[in-house]
Amino acid sequence: MAAGLAAGALWGLVFVAPRMVGNFGMVDIAAGRFVVFGAVAGVIAATRPASRRWPTARQAVSALGLSVLGFSGYYLLLAFAIEASGTAVPSLIIGTIPVWMMLLGRPAGLRLQALLPGLALTAAGIGLMVAGAWPEGGVEGAGSARFGWGLSLALLAMASWTAFGLLNAAWLQRHPEVHAADWANWLGVATGLGAAALWLLAGSDIQTLRAQPNGALFLLLALAGGIGSSWLATVLWNLASQRLSASLCGQLIVSETLFALLYSFLWDGRWPAASESAAAVLFVLGIMASIRAHR
Repeated sequence: MAAGLAAGALWGLVFVAPRMVGNFGMVDIAAGRFVVFGAVAGVIAATRPASRRWPTARQAVSALGLSVLGFSGYYLLLAFAIEASGTAVPSLIIGTIPVWMMLLGRPAGLRLQALLPGLALTAAGIGLMVAGAWPEGGVEGAGSARFGWGLSLALLAMASWTAFGLLNAAWLQRHPEVHAADWANWLGVATGLGAAALWLLAGSDIQTLRAQPNGALFLLLALAGGIGSSWLATVLWNLASQRLSASLCGQLIVSETLFALLYSFLWDGRWPAASESAAAVLFVLGIMASIRAHR
């Protein structure tokens, strides 16, 4: 549980990165983070024992597919959603992942009735945050089209990561012989290769990147995102996925939403509103109720 919560804290950082370097394109931000992830993973993989250094062909195909669902494809959707609708709404949509993973990934012996308190608390927290984040004037307001586009992209990102969470947990539990760090390395190399291809196809050229302000901050965020929010977070998440059910792991993702909101408040230099504070309390209570149900 500690590993899952720590992974959420690291993942929460990626929600504010696009806002910190908004002058860079979303493809550049995503590619920068994941190319670093792939490079770090490749270097670490090269130091592993020869028998565990690289995956088999079948393992490589699985890593490549999951890397799109959980990393490059997911984060690209999320980055564009944040650009269109800000931090709060996408973080809330991503915050529903625990609900879907609890419903779709609960162990056979765990009754749905036992999960209802945790689900109700999480849903209530999400409802409070959505009510506070909805644009003034409602969906008919001036920014409704852009807001709706961001909402749609966030929903696609949520579906992508939910599929990754369930499939990744199932794969790890079917292959207990694969160390969590090795699987993180293989996912990282696959993600890095995909991100490099994406940057070559749709990213900015070197001259354009050099001309942008905040270049040093962009590099710093790419390093922090590639090492901390990608490689280390993936190792921690794999550890949690091997030891916990998918439904309990899913509930721990609420910590990602909590930390994303915390980092957003710090970046904006403001205290949370009463509804946001109440929602955070409900999220924490939802995690505690779900842990109790799984015991």
